[in-house]
Amino acid sequence: MSRNPVHVRDAAPHDALALLEVWSGLTFRLAERDTTARELEAAAGIARIAADPDQQLLVAVLEGEVAGATHLIRAPLSPVHAEMAVHVAHLNVCAKSRRHGVGRALMEAAVRWAEEKDTTHLLAAASVGSRDANRFMARLGLGQIAVIRGASVAALRAKLPVEPPAAARVGSRSHRNVGHVLAQRRSQRRSQARLS
Repeated sequence: MSRNPVHVRDAAPHDALALLEVWSGLTFRLAERDTTARELEAAAGIARIAADPDQQLLVAVLEGEVAGATHLIRAPLSPVHAEMAVHVAHLNVCAKSRRHGVGRALMEAAVRWAEEKDTTHLLAAASVGSRDANRFMARLGLGQIAVIRGASVAALRAKLPVEPPAAARVGSRSHRNVGHVLAQRRSQRRSQARLS
């Protein structure tokens, strides 16, 4: 185990390429772009987060290189609670830097930020496929309360049925009215066809 100290700081636009590498293993792929376009987009995202007092993007530096990162968001505990929580999202440590205290340093920084923001709860997401990350979270005392899943909108659209408009749904009062109107129109068409 390395004894080199891990330094955690706010991400800066010059970290864009390193952050793209940290999060290169997303389970679903984003639209392919050339590296320069992706780096510019990442730098803009870093600047946007830095300007928001309810967000913080942290990088952990080990031996002069970005070794991990996380995105902190201060938001309500749930949609129906006024109490705020710090949501730790996209916590990731580069494979070569694992077991060197990078994850712990990022979580310590998250707790400090929650305390600074006078926030009493912290929620953290870990990749469902990462046994080590889930064990790490459990060792810190974080219990499992949800499984977060992700997919592209196009993939979901392909799997979901096309719903009829609300007015045409069976069982609704307006469905009976629509059905009645359609039956009358069919009847009128048949009558007109006989007259022709």
